[in-house]
Amino acid sequence: MAAVLVFGATGGIGGAVASGLAASGRAVHLTGRDPERLAALSARLGAPMTRVDVLEPGGIARAVAEASAPHGGALAGLVFAIGSIVLKPLKRATAEDHLEAYRLNVVAAAEAVAAAEGPLKAGQGAVVLFSSVAARSGFANHSVIGPAKAAVEGLTVALAAELAPSVRVNCIAPSLTRTGIAAAVIGNETMARAIAAQHPIPRLGEPEDAAALARFLLGPEAGWITGQVFAVDGGRSSLRTKG
Repeated sequence: MAAVLVFGATGGIGGAVASGLAASGRAVHLTGRDPERLAALSARLGAPMTRVDVLEPGGIARAVAEASAPHGGALAGLVFAIGSIVLKPLKRATAEDHLEAYRLNVVAAAEAVAAAEGPLKAGQGAVVLFSSVAARSGFANHSVIGPAKAAVEGLTVALAAELAPSVRVNCIAPSLTRTGIAAAVIGNETMARAIAAQHPIPRLGEPEDAAALARFLLGPEAGWITGQVFAVDGGRSSLRTKG
């Protein structure tokens, strides 16, 4: 079976997706920026890897080629688990902040799917992108990352329409999850507890919470699901349990 190409495999959610897929017997191809962490994960999972920064010219195309070539030019799936958390008050956010967030979260995701379109069609593959609870729920200091993640959701439905019926495209929108990029927010335990208490299920997300859904969306059981955005957020985006 062709491999699932995981962009951002050295991150919390990307790593959980890759580990879960490998544990279930699926072939995966790992990418990441940190060569040491990537090599360690590759050795642990017995999976091939490509060190790549998705903002470097040609990096995405190289990863797609290396992942698909051993499988006759096909891919079974693509996971783009790369993103950022830029929290600034509006008056401190610069044009460059907005452009950088959009470039990493939206443009790089679009470039990844564009580069992999042929291999994904050859493998009848599926794509999973990642948004955020902040795309649809308003939070202070999220004027940079909120719009960028909302654009990921727009990208999801546009790609799902364009690539149907050969390739399914879905998106997962987690709430705050215990990952490396969230360290600045949850490193303070008092703050972490306060944010956890704002969820109807009063805890922070764990990488496996989102990864479990990603694995389902990549599999045959989700064969009639495309163009959807799924909240994995402890109910934060839709429930109000306290008066």
